[in-house]
Amino acid sequence: MYPFRTLCVRLFLGVSVGCAALPAQAAEGTTAAGPIGGTDIRSAMLPPPGVYGGVVGLYSSVNEVRDGSGNPVAGLDAVDLNAKVAGAFFLYVPDFKLFDGTVGLLGFFTGGQECGQLVSAIPSRCISGFGDPYVEADWSRSFGHLRPSRDPNAFPIMEGLTVDVGFGAVLPIGQYDANLQAMNGISVGNKTFDIAPSVAFTYTTPPLIAEGTEFSTKIYWNDYGTNPVTDYKPGSLVDVDFAISEHIGRFQVGPAGVYLREIADDRQDGVVVPPDGRRLEYLAVGGVANYDIPEIGAAIKAKAVTTVLAQNSGVSKVLVIGIAKKLY
Repeated sequence: MYPFRTLCVRLFLGVSVGCAALPAQAAEGTTAAGPIGGTDIRSAMLPPPGVYGGVVGLYSSVNEVRDGSGNPVAGLDAVDLNAKVAGAFFLYVPDFKLFDGTVGLLGFFTGGQECGQLVSAIPSRCISGFGDPYVEADWSRSFGHLRPSRDPNAFPIMEGLTVDVGFGAVLPIGQYDANLQAMNGISVGNKTFDIAPSVAFTYTTPPLIAEGTEFSTKIYWNDYGTNPVTDYKPGSLVDVDFAISEHIGRFQVGPAGVYLREIADDRQDGVVVPPDGRRLEYLAVGGVANYDIPEIGAAIKAKAVTTVLAQNSGVSKVLVIGIAKKLY
């Protein structure tokens, strides 16, 4: 079967709040590491020292699942999958430098409800509970300089290049039901451990269109363990999150998206899963809008993406809204 999955979302604050979310996937029990749906703007940046927190809400729907050739999967005649997920995050940035860079520790926790149907002979069912937590350690260094915005009440803008190196993990302790995953394509947790090193780059130009065009990407390498319940091991997955956005005072807006590609076959009981190893390839694009609120040390972000390429994956529409704030 082709189970439903949501990806975890990332929110950064101070100078950044990141949001995204993603699709149904062919591989059983696979989630992409990273907060819900990955990152987008300012993905290489860490905020100033402090403790940050926030909440995020996600809605995702899938009405079609495609095979390895990009065609609708034969036999799935009633695909209707949706997820309503809420999450909370905490980010700690200590007040010290490491190799002239900043260190951050992130924890992301989700819970919600997924409902799904794949075939008309099996009625739609739902599952609720806590999802798999995501944790990440980052090191970020900027090679640019801060300059003031034309809006005196907006955050300053980091012009130039910032790089980030991270190491994350998805902890498989969320609500999991192997039967619902197989028959209805839904599972809040995935019972599969995932470790994911990452690298990110953010580059902001001098003012050209408005106050500076930002190019940002974060690349994760997902290395999965084996689901101990089903003996299913997903192939390694590369996750590329990207955004091109414009700074306009307190606002930052532009297109954003994510590209996923499995680079190894899925295996079950040590055997390649037929007919093609269920190697996923997926591309979703859309837009992101962020509004900074410097007077209270907060930011609000909305992001929407839709599928434009899907192989061994679902065709999805996703909306994410989040708010983050510096706590102290």
